[in-house]
Amino acid sequence: TFQLKICVAAASLRPMSAFATVRGAAVAAGGGRLAWTGAHLLGTPVASAVTATSEPGAGLGPCALAAASAAVAATTAVAAARRGGGRRRGLATVSAVTEAAAATTEIFDFRSGMGEAAAARIGPGVEMLLVPCLSDNYAPIIHDPSTGATAVVDTPEVAPIMAALESRGWKLTHILNTHHHMDHTGGNQELVDRTGCQVIGPAGEADRIPALGRPVAQDDVVEVGALRARVLDVGGHTKGHVAYFFPEQKAAFVGDTLFTLGCGRIIEGSALQMWGSLNKLRELPDDTVFYCAHEYTESNARFAEHLGGVPLLPERVAAVRELRKEGRATVPSLLGHEKATNPFLRADSDELRVAAGLPKGAVPVQVFAEVRKRKDKF
Repeated sequence: TFQLKICVAAASLRPMSAFATVRGAAVAAGGGRLAWTGAHLLGTPVASAVTATSEPGAGLGPCALAAASAAVAATTAVAAARRGGGRRRGLATVSAVTEAAAATTEIFDFRSGMGEAAAARIGPGVEMLLVPCLSDNYAPIIHDPSTGATAVVDTPEVAPIMAALESRGWKLTHILNTHHHMDHTGGNQELVDRTGCQVIGPAGEADRIPALGRPVAQDDVVEVGALRARVLDVGGHTKGHVAYFFPEQKAAFVGDTLFTLGCGRIIEGSALQMWGSLNKLRELPDDTVFYCAHEYTESNARFAEHLGGVPLLPERVAAVRELRKEGRATVPSLLGHEKATNPFLRADSDELRVAAGLPKGAVPVQVFAEVRKRKDKF
């Protein structure tokens, strides 16, 4: 995420005309520079023509958002000039509005918020591996180099997990289960037998977690060597589902509750429970890197496109398809990007209410339930 510094280079305003032309530049904190020219219709936020160019590194997404910011600023400025009867007042308004936009406009580099690039954002003192298992599962491995402690989050398949551990010379000390489904616990017993590791899992599903050694619930603390995680109850997919949040490393392991551009199917819980769980995850900091348990992103993207109601979705989907075309994972993902583009985290937005065919007064859990129902049938 980059913050824009916007300055208006020139504005041509004719109080008796229906058009305004704004030329400006924006410099992203990440180093890219953007420039735009926009001709805008009076009294409407729709630009009649906008062109934007960028220097290398700025990206197409920043151009589009910079142009949109200029469009809003210019429209407001022309309206003010028309009311004030003078060019100067309009120009001042352009400056004021674009300065306000600079304080609020965020530029999302979506590719850098997924996969290996997202994993590189994880805080110090930890080494991570993402192990593909079965057809579309992932088993993240967490290693504390200061103590040698190593945990795997869920155990879909023993062979690839053991191969990954052996390739690094790591000894498994913990299994962190998120829920009881067999594609998450199927390797527990064999891994315990082979390594002597401890199994930690949800107390609400204790009788369904093989080889469980320590049941945990909301706000319990789990230690993997010097690494400390807080347990979050995030039921809905299953009633007792938990997630593990490592605040110092800014990493969360959420199982099947939240996916990149999606969320888990509600199997044992309710829409109310699942929406509450998603809100709990949504409250984590934007720079949290979260690991979900499946590579479902392209399928989720197709549904999100079909649904609509997420303004920044096209750019995110383009980044997803680019990564998958290259054979790269979209997991993990930056939580701030999910908040901006995942429809299941935006059930309290008016855009999603409209997309779901519900009135603006519909409560978020009602919107979420409708969107989830549509995804189940998609």
